[in-house]
Amino acid sequence: MKRPACWLAALLLGTAGGTVQAAGAAATRAQIDAILAEPRFAAASWGVQAVSIDSGRTVYAHQAERLLVPASTAKLYTAALALATFGGDYRIPTTLFATAAPARDGELHGDLVLYGYGDPALGADADVSWADRLAIALRRRGVTRVHGDLIGDATRFAAPLFGAGWEAADLQSWFGMPAAALSVDENLVTVRIRPAPQVGAMAGLRFEPPGSAPDLANRLLTVARGRPTDVGLFRAPGQATLQAFGSIAADAGEQRYRLALVDPALTAAGQLRDALARQGVTLEGRLRSVYWPERTVAMAADAPQRIAEVHSPPLADLVRRGLKVSQNLYLQNLFLLVGAAEADKVRALQPDSLPFRSTDQRAADALRRYLSGLGITPQQASIEDGAGLSRRNLTSAAALATLLQRWGDTPDGAAFRLALPQAGVDGSLAGRLRDTPAQGRVHAKTGAMNGIRGLAGYLTTAAGERLAFAILLNNYQPPGDAATARPSGEIDRIVLALAALDERSSAARP
Repeated sequence: MKRPACWLAALLLGTAGGTVQAAGAAATRAQIDAILAEPRFAAASWGVQAVSIDSGRTVYAHQAERLLVPASTAKLYTAALALATFGGDYRIPTTLFATAAPARDGELHGDLVLYGYGDPALGADADVSWADRLAIALRRRGVTRVHGDLIGDATRFAAPLFGAGWEAADLQSWFGMPAAALSVDENLVTVRIRPAPQVGAMAGLRFEPPGSAPDLANRLLTVARGRPTDVGLFRAPGQATLQAFGSIAADAGEQRYRLALVDPALTAAGQLRDALARQGVTLEGRLRSVYWPERTVAMAADAPQRIAEVHSPPLADLVRRGLKVSQNLYLQNLFLLVGAAEADKVRALQPDSLPFRSTDQRAADALRRYLSGLGITPQQASIEDGAGLSRRNLTSAAALATLLQRWGDTPDGAAFRLALPQAGVDGSLAGRLRDTPAQGRVHAKTGAMNGIRGLAGYLTTAAGERLAFAILLNNYQPPGDAATARPSGEIDRIVLALAALDERSSAARP
């Protein structure tokens, strides 16, 4: 028998104190208050704010000014800043330079420089061969031999390859990939591991994409059939060597892992070298990569020759890719993109005495100014990286809700709103709130770290009212026997209560 939607909402809103029913504003506030007051949250910290986009009224608030770690909900700040700075149509170039003009005999007596401006999607689209396009452009200039090096130049970002406050343990993980001005294949490497044909031999490791293999110290032993498989992969922070150790059973299937790429700029240069070879261009020099604080002599040449460039998808698409699945590289690179643009402005005003501030510091300053224009003070939001990996980030739920209000009902906000995961449909919310009254009616950014969960975005209530909301939960370790032990499940109960509101705030009692 098909149950009415109100029954399903009531079931999903069950608490330790009994079942709660969807109702008007006062009852909804009581429902959420009851959730937050449950004994399991005694040591945790909540910050909740829900504001009507239609009326401007606050529908619900609990410790909304409390500063909490936002995790990946901080990506909302980065997305807004990047869109406000560059616009959704902006495309990020990656340019091939030569330090000398090609000679008529097809010889190039100089270096090639692959210069990155921060595109996080270079190589991410399998049907677009950026390297072949650049190689073809060079070949059309008549070049058949390069008497110099091929340099992958990532110096556009004067910053480390990791964000402020990132934990060292994250840096080899797939979600802690380096943020580089010259990135490629989302700065990830896939490791495929197979047992050796003979017991006692070292397992075989294969790396994808081409040119992504790190230095390898392989002590991963193949053991007899039926024995446990226990694979260890470790790369110390700041080191290029991947240590492979442990055991893999002779009858084990292929094991796959994703790790952070060690040297994105060198990998990109290697892919371009291979493309040049396919076009009949011989490189006599070596591959090199340069990062801040190094400066490449090649780009300091008197008159570097621009050979060709490729461009990223529109920035609105990059924001969507980054927010839908919480892809850290995209938002960290967009954050640094803003910082690099800020440095350009200062350099134009002070060409002879540019005071040094790192690219991420300049981006954080730009974000601070942008938020100030929205009425959000540094005491309400202090964000140091673009991805939300930093535990030094702090924000209030009220500040997030204010940002969401700004982008919630304006024509230029469509790219921002459409980039958010949709509950029960796609992205990081594909598996949440499915088959509930909130499915398809919630568009929000998730956030997750150990002991931290967050959700911030938009929802439409049962009464058809549009809300901007932010829910942050810190310092929470769920009891193992809890019926809703997952922290994300705790947040979803609040979302369901808000979505079930059956009266509009303009008519709600104070």
